[in-house]
Amino acid sequence: MERRDNTYYEANASDISLEDITSSQHNARILRRLRDDKLSQLYLVEHDGWRHGFQLGEGNDLGWLGYFIGRSERLRKLTIQYLPEDEGRGQQIHAFMDGLARNKTIQKVTIGDEDFDLSNNGFAAIARALGNLSQLEELSLQTDDDAGLNINRCSALGNLLESGVWKLKKIRLDSNNIGDAGVAALAHGLRSIGPSLKALGLGNNSIDNEGLSSLTAALVNCTSLERLDLSKNDFSNEGLSALAAALANCTSLKWLDLSDNDFSNEGLSVLVDALANCTSLKWLDLSDNDFSLAAAGLVSLSDWLQIAALNLNKLRLRDCDINDEGLQAMAGTVNHCKDLDLSSNQSITASGLRYLSASLQSENCCLKNLYLGWMDTVNGGVEVLARGLVGNKVLRRLHLRIEGQEDFEIPPAGWDALSKALCDTSTINNTYLSNHIIQELYYWEHGDEDYFNIDIDERVVQYLQLNKEDPQYAARCKILMSHTHLNMTPLLQWELKCLPLAVGWFEKAKPCATLSIDDIDSDSENSDSESEGQALEESEKAFQSRVLTALYEFVRGMTEKVLERRDELALVTAYDDKIAMAEDESKWLREEKKRLREDVEQRDREIAKLKEEIKRLRES
Repeated sequence: MERRDNTYYEANASDISLEDITSSQHNARILRRLRDDKLSQLYLVEHDGWRHGFQLGEGNDLGWLGYFIGRSERLRKLTIQYLPEDEGRGQQIHAFMDGLARNKTIQKVTIGDEDFDLSNNGFAAIARALGNLSQLEELSLQTDDDAGLNINRCSALGNLLESGVWKLKKIRLDSNNIGDAGVAALAHGLRSIGPSLKALGLGNNSIDNEGLSSLTAALVNCTSLERLDLSKNDFSNEGLSALAAALANCTSLKWLDLSDNDFSNEGLSVLVDALANCTSLKWLDLSDNDFSLAAAGLVSLSDWLQIAALNLNKLRLRDCDINDEGLQAMAGTVNHCKDLDLSSNQSITASGLRYLSASLQSENCCLKNLYLGWMDTVNGGVEVLARGLVGNKVLRRLHLRIEGQEDFEIPPAGWDALSKALCDTSTINNTYLSNHIIQELYYWEHGDEDYFNIDIDERVVQYLQLNKEDPQYAARCKILMSHTHLNMTPLLQWELKCLPLAVGWFEKAKPCATLSIDDIDSDSENSDSESEGQALEESEKAFQSRVLTALYEFVRGMTEKVLERRDELALVTAYDDKIAMAEDESKWLREEKKRLREDVEQRDREIAKLKEEIKRLRES
């Protein structure tokens, strides 16, 4: 076969028919968009799949595909989920790689998936092509063959990283059976790109303490690292201690997954000390590690969250063998976490949940999602949690069951407690103070055939729907649903000042008369059937009648208040009359005193005149 290089493709590009070099209209359409520089992302697949998926079957010329990739100025993302390596297409594969190596715009490359097989020659060819993409920012690689990323492949990749060609920001190498030797081979390259690296994924790679020590030397230089995934490996407290020393330098860390390893409370304490500088952390997964023997690590975790004043978006502690003592130690985390997963910690009982319930009632609680699947919901646990919902202003979802959980049950006492927390009907005030925030209780799975075998309390379903679909009316609607007679007597002490407020309240509650909610008929043969019903089982006219009745009672109560005070008013009037008479008498006395004083003064003047007249007569 004639060897085709870039010169050949350049010379024939204007004459080639896309239909002649593709196996389907779909592929031709994708190649045309790529040729016309209208494609920003491209998927190479074995079978028809996504909208942008180019099927690499017989009848598709990979050389032309590579040529158009190489000259594209818009392509940003390339995903290779299949690469044919049969001998008859070797020349096309070479041309494809040559074209890929010429591209100047691809920033993200994803190679493989869980079913991807890649030979050593295929890996070497891809590595050579990618080694020319100096603009590359993200690389994801996953293989399904026995070699995975063996020592040779890791060395080749490590050399590319160390060469300085790439300034990668994100690397994902999950599920490649890298092992300790592979990590050691990658370490120098990772250290070289450390200052630019923002995300590193090495999950499910059989890395134990030795491998983690090799990785630590690289991570010391990753001062801009924001995301680190080391889940599903084999390191213990010893390896975690080495990792912790490096994480102390990763002050930009936002996302850390250390789930499914083999460390305990001792290692957790060391980790927490190292994370003191990671004040930007938002997502922390410590699931599937053993924190059963002591609570010291969990105490350190809780103290750190409070001292550092963090607000984690998510904290996962699923299946960590946490017991009641451990839950007591970390109950305060609800004040510093929006999403908390404590599922599958089956040693936690109702006694331990009391500490969590008390924290839910704290004014500082910021928890929006709480996962508690695979816990004891039969022996008082639900009742304890329900008490924590009263007064809580932020929790939106409570997951009482998780995927795959069987033998799930909420006893009648639990349903009653949940119903009371959502709508306490004992008094109007208690109804108002009930929980109108929580929207969903996950106690069943979508598509679960056993859903209608669960004894569901329809009151709880109805209250949750009101909270979710009509939160602005939930409190008013529950009051109207639970109290047919609204006692206005307590408002009379404020007299007519409250009348406009009462009228305004009813006006705002008017939409409650027409609100519709889904009514799930658990007795129906068709378990998927839903119908809409009114939240208030009364007509709009009946609602207006209730309003008028309540306002009439208020006005009538005001009249009775006036009548009760009539005697008091008469007594006050009598006293007012006596006071007026006394004031008149006092006024007469003051006037009489004034008149007498004026008479005395007049008499004194007349006497003075007589004396002067007598004196004059004597002198004459």
